[in-house]
Amino acid sequence: MSPLRTLFAALLSLSSVSAWAQLPDAEADAPEAESAKAEEPEAPLTVAPCNAALPALRTPLAFMPGEVLEFDLDAMGAQAGTMTMRVHKQKDGHLPIQVEAQTNTFFSKVRRVRGSATAYLHPRTLRPNRYVEDTMENEQRRKVEVAFGQKERTVKVDYQFGQRPKGQFNYTFDKDGLDVAGAIYLLRQLPLKDDLQVCFDVYGVRRMWRMQGAVVKREQVTTPLGQFNAWHVTGTAVRLDRPKQKREVHVWISDDARRLPLAAVGTIDLGAVRATLTSVSRPGEKPQKSEGQETMKW
Repeated sequence: MSPLRTLFAALLSLSSVSAWAQLPDAEADAPEAESAKAEEPEAPLTVAPCNAALPALRTPLAFMPGEVLEFDLDAMGAQAGTMTMRVHKQKDGHLPIQVEAQTNTFFSKVRRVRGSATAYLHPRTLRPNRYVEDTMENEQRRKVEVAFGQKERTVKVDYQFGQRPKGQFNYTFDKDGLDVAGAIYLLRQLPLKDDLQVCFDVYGVRRMWRMQGAVVKREQVTTPLGQFNAWHVTGTAVRLDRPKQKREVHVWISDDARRLPLAAVGTIDLGAVRATLTSVSRPGEKPQKSEGQETMKW
């Protein structure tokens, strides 16, 4: 399993972040021409709609251009690779968030993966306009470009895997439509508090998922970077066209001005996957790095 798939599972059932954010889903790697039935919904849409849109975001932003976050990715108890999340300067009216991930030496013996994904967010609302992925898995290149129509609530997905013909999907979303990378930064800006309910639709693995969750409580956690007071957010992501496919997700966000994504744990059929923050670099601040092999405790 690639770290990109690990990320999707760990972040929101999701990510990815990033294709860079693929689940270990047989469909994700199956040839598109296999059968029409493979792309048909199993049943009419039965996923409950969101009761309300996401709340207004906190200001000012907890992050800024130049911030770099580094994570270790673990799959089923073994380290799988690393991931970096980077905030770039605004360009053409958008705030680019870039995520890069790659397998380590051990996992590369099974599947060698190096990929990136970039979300182009509105600098105030943090809603995506575009989301692009570019990944090499062994010798096969995977490219995906996603266009969000926020007013129309539409999502257009163009993709190509290796030398296969290009493909396209068209989706709609309910009240909020996000991408897996940008979703983490939007979560950092929510007015987190006990029992806060969250619901939104998120793109990942060429599909749309509905994430329904809540803030469980404020906890003290120990991470490779030290001890933090953190908000524990938990939820379930349900694939909109196949409601039987669900992924449980847990995310810990520091309760301070930086609102750091300390860790994310997701479940897949084979077990748990996790992304753990190990390094923080921000303009004007002393870099913070893990000096040991400590694991997160909560």
